[in-house]
Amino acid sequence: MTLPHQLLFDFAVTPSNPLEQFSNDLAHLKAGLPTDSKPANRAAKTNKANKANVWPFTGVLQGDCIENMKQMPGATVDLVFADPPFNIGYDYDIYDDQKTADEYLYWCEAWMSEVFRILKPSGSFWLAIGDEFAAELKVIAQRSIGFSSRSWVIWYYTFGVNCKKKFTRSHTHLLYFTKEPINFKFNQDDPELRIPSARQLVYNDKRANPKGRLPDDTWILRPQDAEKGFSSDEDTWYFPRVAGTFKQRAGWHGCQMPEQLLGRIIRSCTAPGDIVLDPFGGSGTTLLAAKKMGRHGCGFELSVDYARQINQRFEEIKSGDRLAGADDPLTSAPKTSQGKPLPQATSE
Repeated sequence: MTLPHQLLFDFAVTPSNPLEQFSNDLAHLKAGLPTDSKPANRAAKTNKANKANVWPFTGVLQGDCIENMKQMPGATVDLVFADPPFNIGYDYDIYDDQKTADEYLYWCEAWMSEVFRILKPSGSFWLAIGDEFAAELKVIAQRSIGFSSRSWVIWYYTFGVNCKKKFTRSHTHLLYFTKEPINFKFNQDDPELRIPSARQLVYNDKRANPKGRLPDDTWILRPQDAEKGFSSDEDTWYFPRVAGTFKQRAGWHGCQMPEQLLGRIIRSCTAPGDIVLDPFGGSGTTLLAAKKMGRHGCGFELSVDYARQINQRFEEIKSGDRLAGADDPLTSAPKTSQGKPLPQATSE
């Protein structure tokens, strides 16, 4: 696709020009030294776009992701996780989430093309997207941009928005791509990403890999009732949504990813010290999870208010802090047999 420039934005931006600072920060990070950039309050000090800010190699930079990624050197990022607007009419404070289908797809191709450019050859790209455009964006990513598809993961959650004339949506698509089809980083031997095989558990087969295996996908009605289901390496994942009553909820943003979900992605595709970028900062979960896991988290956020609050959250944590949420998501709620059903819900 060719992207008409006028379709890129419904707003004006004045991007920063931080290439020299970025290069200095990158050199410092590779050498294990602190950077000159300071994440605190970078987006909180002004409601204008970033005319004077230096490159925020850790934390979030307020501004448009396409314009900011264009100013980054190529092949510098290990992992990009993107949870863009779904174009379903969500009420963001700035962004218009009701583009035409063509405008939305053109815009997505533009920012995904920049993601491809800034990724290292061994880098990975994860895209969280809804039903409406998952198939089209997968085709664009592979056919038009050149990504290699590795997995189509389903994030299954409970407490989805109740629907009256269709089945309640309780999933998000997580499309996993790599820049190169062969030479990419995937930590398949990480013990936290593997499960025992049937050869180990059932058949006492000496040919079994002592490290276990990467499991398969599954369908289930209620995850807490599947004691051996939803293991960490299946491509159907269960994590409870970050509901309004959860302690980890950032109340100023309605679309918040669970930290444990981001932790699984970061753990599988990066090593400590790697660079993790989120083009759509949102509530800041990607950056927080990256910092807690010893990675260098950076990103962009269009909203001045969201960016300010992300950086505030970012400054309140440190490397080594525990990820929010249950380590085992199946323990986040009781089994059906242990619950307290209403009388009319009890089966006879």
